[in-house]
Amino acid sequence: MPGFDVSQFRAQFPSLTSGLAHFDGPGGTQTPYAVGAAVAATLTGPLSNRGTTGVSETNAEAAVAGFRAAYADFLGVPERGVVYGRSATALTFDVGRAVAASWRPGDEIVVSRLDHDANVRPWLIFAERAGVTVRWLDFDPATSEIIWESVESAITERTRLVAVTGASNLIGTIPPVAAIAARAHAVGALVWVDGVHFAAHHLVDVGAIGADFFVCSPYKFLGTHCAVLGAAPELLETLRPDKLLPSSNDVPERFELGTLPYEVMAGATAAVDLLAGLGGQAPESAGRRERLAASWAALHAHESRLRSIIEAGLAELGDRVVVHSRAAQRTPTLLLTFPGRRSWDAYQFLSARGIQAPAGSFYAYEPFTRLALSDTHGLRVGLAPYTDDSDVQRLLDGLRAFLAS
Repeated sequence: MPGFDVSQFRAQFPSLTSGLAHFDGPGGTQTPYAVGAAVAATLTGPLSNRGTTGVSETNAEAAVAGFRAAYADFLGVPERGVVYGRSATALTFDVGRAVAASWRPGDEIVVSRLDHDANVRPWLIFAERAGVTVRWLDFDPATSEIIWESVESAITERTRLVAVTGASNLIGTIPPVAAIAARAHAVGALVWVDGVHFAAHHLVDVGAIGADFFVCSPYKFLGTHCAVLGAAPELLETLRPDKLLPSSNDVPERFELGTLPYEVMAGATAAVDLLAGLGGQAPESAGRRERLAASWAALHAHESRLRSIIEAGLAELGDRVVVHSRAAQRTPTLLLTFPGRRSWDAYQFLSARGIQAPAGSFYAYEPFTRLALSDTHGLRVGLAPYTDDSDVQRLLDGLRAFLAS
């Protein structure tokens, strides 16, 4: 397709020479040379604690500054609004604990049946400790869509926080986050968006979707194993997290516990720079944010085309496969079950043929339970930027062979 050469792109991933066809991107993508090189170059130094005296200190400082600048562009937030975290789960617990510190009995929060447990369980724990009422956003298993009536009934004048996914990591549904956020803001509530799955497939604009806090994980889009929170610095200034006495009270440093892993941050920055160079449509003079927009447009077209091929191939299999990903707006991630057959068996069958499409519930406890599947697992098929037509054909051939076995 114009603007994106998947063959050229695949050549940047040493792991793809293994011959495996990867449909496990929702759990973490493969890593390109550029990211590994950035990690190695930073880690092998010279490197020491941050400072302004000597090359080892300034190298560390540059890694942190580069990370903040990259994810400010990636999320559309100020650099002071970029918080590093070990994982999205850790960030939600650590920053969420500060958010929940002001809750009192009589307050209410809203969580979603569509979410990964990382955006449910922390809030339930905090709510129980504070004596706060929990209300739920629900979705329709038949359509995979958020039930709007549940939004209207759940968000009240007592709501302090609404936690909702940007996109379901299980079935790909992209809920109407901006509309949900508008309703939350109308009653003075904050909005926490788990964007881990969304950010791997769409350009993020934290302000446009109405998120007060937006969390994502670079290892879902070619980067290193870490997480990022984006928020307005002014909002972060209002929070008082637990911290060591000598550590900085500046924003965002007050949320980052201990010495930062400079090499991990450098790798995450390299992933953003690599993604910014894929679009082929933005002029050379364009800023990184503009180039990211062009890249995501090209990648969205690429992944959407492949998803259509997979869905057409699955339709040919008739009632031998059930596709639970049905929302009108969704990512290229499909949850499959096989009536009368175990999804785990399909996973093992495909894996033996070099096709990585895992089975499980993927920490999406609430949506998996809500779907009320007779199978204890579902087969998740997720596309990534490096997926190509031959991968898709291998997947479809492998599923046909499994169903015929």
